[in-house]
Amino acid sequence: MTRLEPIRPEEQDEEQQALHASITGGPRASGPQHFALTTADGALTGPFNAFLLSPGLGGALERLGSAVRYETRLSARTRELAILMVATRWSSAFEWSSHEAVGRAVGVSDSELEAVRRGEVPLLEDEDERAAVELVRCLLDGDVSDDDWRRWAGPLGHQVVFELCTLVGYYSTLALQLRVFRAG
Repeated sequence: MTRLEPIRPEEQDEEQQALHASITGGPRASGPQHFALTTADGALTGPFNAFLLSPGLGGALERLGSAVRYETRLSARTRELAILMVATRWSSAFEWSSHEAVGRAVGVSDSELEAVRRGEVPLLEDEDERAAVELVRCLLDGDVSDDDWRRWAGPLGHQVVFELCTLVGYYSTLALQLRVFRAG
């Protein structure tokens, strides 16, 4: 049972309406839609509904999420594999179902999805993808050892490591919020 009922557009104040419009009119809403941002009555789905509880903070999270998805050097496959690894780690059904569809659309295979679903690092031929998902595995375990740093971070470079750290932190935050509000 959800702990937070959908905040419908007609129930929203001006700040909430502006954030709602930003989410439904921003980059998430353009291009192919692999998961619904709103319900039939216009309420936001998943973590976005909770963003409306504190529009200033929710707006900052929305902008961060948009930057993580659309303004990094990560390939689409790498990004989606990393998001799915976070979803698995935190048992986030909403993140998994939403990003499984996106992952499939950007070429993540069934066998790769199954490996991630089991909590394993998928077998990847691309060296950069393999380094990124191994680094994400370390981040989800809480730290990166010096050996893992030399092995995985070196080839990726500091910018990509920073982007992966931010991605893991952002999607872990969403997973926590979804769990606390029983929203997915």
